[in-house]
Amino acid sequence: MEILLLVVGLMLATVLLVGVGDRLRLPWPVLMVLLGVAVAFAPALPDRFELDPELILPLFLPPLLFATAQRTSWALFRARWRSIALLAVALVAVTTTAVAGTALALVPGITLTAAVALGAMVAPPDPVAVEAVAGPVRMPRRLLAVLQSEGLFNDATALVVFQTAVLATVERSELTASGLLLRFVLGVVTAVVLGIVFARVARWISDRIATPTGRSALTLVLPFAVYLAAEQLQASGVIAVVVVALQLRAASDADEAADRLVQRSFWDVVELLVTGLAFGLIGLDLRQVIDDAGPELFRTLTHAAVVCAVVIVVRAVWMTGAWMLVRRSSDPAAAPRTGREVVVLSWCGMRGLATLALALSLPTSTLSGPFPARAELVVIACSVLVVTLIVPGFTLPVLVRALGVAEDAESERSAEQAVAQRARRAALARLVGDVKEHDLPEEAVAGLHERMARLEAVLCGEPMTAGERDRFEHLRRGRDVVRRIQADALAAAREEVLAARREPGVDPEAADRVLRRLDLRTVLLD
Repeated sequence: MEILLLVVGLMLATVLLVGVGDRLRLPWPVLMVLLGVAVAFAPALPDRFELDPELILPLFLPPLLFATAQRTSWALFRARWRSIALLAVALVAVTTTAVAGTALALVPGITLTAAVALGAMVAPPDPVAVEAVAGPVRMPRRLLAVLQSEGLFNDATALVVFQTAVLATVERSELTASGLLLRFVLGVVTAVVLGIVFARVARWISDRIATPTGRSALTLVLPFAVYLAAEQLQASGVIAVVVVALQLRAASDADEAADRLVQRSFWDVVELLVTGLAFGLIGLDLRQVIDDAGPELFRTLTHAAVVCAVVIVVRAVWMTGAWMLVRRSSDPAAAPRTGREVVVLSWCGMRGLATLALALSLPTSTLSGPFPARAELVVIACSVLVVTLIVPGFTLPVLVRALGVAEDAESERSAEQAVAQRARRAALARLVGDVKEHDLPEEAVAGLHERMARLEAVLCGEPMTAGERDRFEHLRRGRDVVRRIQADALAAAREEVLAARREPGVDPEAADRVLRRLDLRTVLLD
């Protein structure tokens, strides 16, 4: 009953803190962490709330990864494969190595494999934390796309390194680079195949479900199913979830307007509540970490401060190197392109759920005795989480404004207009062809042309005037042919937007905003 009350309380607090965060212009997930800490140390509550660490990732990561991955596209990943390789694989490996070396120098009694496990815990910025903190900040889409691409794949690298290092520590076996590489490659390949298969099966099932509500429910079950299946096959559950989300979005049909609207609203609610629960849990578990550290807490926090500095410096140096490479690139979407963007990307290395779950899942013993320096490793990992999450969470908006890299509203509008113009041209082309096939009154033809000609402005968010609404209703009533022609033109516009979304260089979120407005108009017409 205590756990149920806690869950309900955290969900209610999430709803309230969203409003508080909007008013104070602060990231509400960070406020949830602070609330969780306050609740954990409240004297009237139990000393600790027990949640099996092995359940943290399977419960929270699949739906949040799925929600984040739906906002991107295969085309974006193909265009950014170099960034993914450099950040999600190489940077994780370098950070793991640097942290492991630091831990070996600082922590008494630690083994090499245990130090590598610590490095893997703190190396990957968390996709949920990055999306929650950096997403609402008005920064250039190029920077946010880099952070999203990194966050969606780096957990896979870290999990492979962590699991292999822990196994080597427990069994006192040797940790080899070749073994890690082989396990990583096999896990990625298996996960990609599994994600594609699950996406096709889900499409087959979805085609046989009659209601949008039922199809939306299927999308909630799907990320958990593919994640657990991948873990059973010792593949990457993270990559499997990302692949299935990308594949489903790529296979979206132009006529699925109602489904997209229902699923968008459904996933907005799911993402909000699950994110709140996850970040509240981070705060609650910090008390358990502090209690386990005991009298060695102060010395451990000193070591943790050094590790935090190493993590931040490694990321800053790596981003500076990336800047040197990007300066020679002709790709306009590449990042970072300036020293100021280097600072922002370096500051956005927020750790979150993955770091907490891996830290708490460290075994207490090995075949030959206690796990080396377990309590200290957990404190260090959670300290990195707090420093990299809370400090950037409160300072990132100010930093973005101070450095002058805030997103240009005009450039965002231009991205939408480019997609909207393509949609309008496709609608007009289809309209001209359909009008030739029907003998329509001049009034109806003129109204249709006027409506489709203004489609671009409507898709960019400009509302209809009262006169336009009246004319639209006048044309619609009793004119089935006009309705069919207009529906056909809107279908052509949706097809064009979906085609644009799959192309390299097109911002998926800009396309999604245009597509949502088209879907709304289609549903209203029906």
